[in-house]
Amino acid sequence: MGYKVAIVGATGNVGREMLAILAEREFPVSEVVALASRRSQGTEVSFGDKTLTCKTLDNYDFSDTDFCLMSAGSAISKEWSPRIGAQGCVVIDNSSCWRYDQEVPLVVPEVNAEVLEGYMAKNNRKNIVANPNCSTIQMVVALKPLHDAFKIKRVVVATYQSVSGAGKEAMEELWSQTKGIFVTDAPEPEKFTKQIAFNVIPHIDVFMEDGYTKEEWKMMAETKKILDRKIKLTATCARVPVFVGHSEALNIEFENPVTADEARGILREAPGCLVVDKREDGGYVTPIESVGEFATFISRIREDITIENGLNIWVVSDNLRKGAALNTVQIAESLVNRGLMTQKAA
Repeated sequence: MGYKVAIVGATGNVGREMLAILAEREFPVSEVVALASRRSQGTEVSFGDKTLTCKTLDNYDFSDTDFCLMSAGSAISKEWSPRIGAQGCVVIDNSSCWRYDQEVPLVVPEVNAEVLEGYMAKNNRKNIVANPNCSTIQMVVALKPLHDAFKIKRVVVATYQSVSGAGKEAMEELWSQTKGIFVTDAPEPEKFTKQIAFNVIPHIDVFMEDGYTKEEWKMMAETKKILDRKIKLTATCARVPVFVGHSEALNIEFENPVTADEARGILREAPGCLVVDKREDGGYVTPIESVGEFATFISRIREDITIENGLNIWVVSDNLRKGAALNTVQIAESLVNRGLMTQKAA
C-alpha cells in the first residue's frame, strides 16, 4: 500500500515538477490526483508513464487523502489549506501564506527535518507544513553544515534569480522580448517593471517601508526561523534573464576560524550539496547546468581577506526543483521515513 497524494495547481510550472519528481523518486503512492481551477478542469498532465486528467479543487473530498501538495498561490492556500488539514490530510504548501505562522513548521529537510516530529505529535496541529521561499532553500542547504562547524554570525547575499520564479507569464515575457529585439521590437514589459531581456532588474516582490523588497525580507525572516534566530542577514535580490536556475553570491562571517579547504571538505559531505569548485576556466556551476538536477551546487569557495573568519561561496540550484517541487516532496518523504504518517487507506 502507498499514500494517496493530491497536487493542487497541477497545471502550473511547479505542479508539473511535483508530479515528475514524485515519479522520479518513486514516492510510495497508491493514487495521485491532479487538481486545478475550474478553467483547467479536464487538462491532462503527466505522472511518470501515466496521464492524469485534472479535477476541480472546489468539489474534491480530501477525507481519504494522505498528502496535499499545494502550489496554487497564497490566496488559494489561505482559503483551502485549513479546510484540507481539518480533514486529516497533511498539506505541504509552496506559497508564502503559512511561512511566518508560528504554529506552522517551515522545513528544509536537509536542515531542520527534526521539527516535524514535535509538530506531528501535537493534537491540535493545523496539518500544514510550509515550504520556504526558493532563494532561501538553496541558501540554507549550503549554510547549515558551515553553521554547524563554524557558527555563522552574519551573511550578505546577492541573488540572481531566474524568471521562472515569477511563473509562466514571466518566462513567456523573456522569450517574447528576446525574439522581439532581433525580429521587430521588444514588447513592453507586463510582468516585470522593466525590460527583462538582456537586462538585470534589482527588484523582486513589493517594496517595503525600509527600502528592502519583500523577497529580501523573506530571506532574512526565513533563515532565522529555519536555521538560527541569531544569524544576521542582509540581501539584495535581482531578476536576471535566465529561464530556470537561481544563483546566489554569499559572503559569510563566522565566529570561529575557517579555511576554504575546511569548508570545501565539509560541504562535500553535506546532504543535498554538490561541490564543483575547480580554480580554472569553467570549473564552477552556472544556472543552465543545474536545470533538472536535485542538488544544490556550490562553487567559488574562497576566504574573504577583508574580515576575520570570512568566506565567499557561489550557490546555484534549479528553483523549480529544489526551490519548490523537490523540497515539497522531500518534506513528504521525511514524514514517511520518520514514521509520522499513517496511511488512511491502510
